[in-house]
Amino acid sequence: MTRLAPKHQRLILAAVALLALTGAGLGGAYALRSQASYFYLPAQMLADPPASDRSVRLGGMVEAGSIQKQADGVTIAFTVTDQHGARVPVRYAGIVPDLFVENSGVVAEGRLLPGGVFEADNLLAKHDENYVPRELQDMHKEQGGAALVTGGPQT
Repeated sequence: MTRLAPKHQRLILAAVALLALTGAGLGGAYALRSQASYFYLPAQMLADPPASDRSVRLGGMVEAGSIQKQADGVTIAFTVTDQHGARVPVRYAGIVPDLFVENSGVVAEGRLLPGGVFEADNLLAKHDENYVPRELQDMHKEQGGAALVTGGPQT
């Protein structure tokens, strides 16, 4: 039986390692593809609705006067709008973030139901750069406000 020369052994080992790395990369990409959550604005969701079995994110502003608590005490319904005036009704059952209020930004994770209502599994409330925690609001007013907003001393 003939032995392979060391040069050929290294080439075979390098080829096997390259195949293994390629396979691992493709497997990882395939696994992440099923976990990806696409982001839609209301106008995009209305123009090209995702499949009802696909998990997506809906982002926009909570329309003023649209937040309604349901009879079960856990579910809320509200409307997400964008700058184009598109509106998507949303239903969410769970604990609402403290920063979730009308006329504020929100990202809802969930799926669009066949009736056009977005059923959210998770809500992410956004705040502006002027956010001050509730506990520090009084202190903020007493000091003129600027130092707390920027996070550093004013000169």
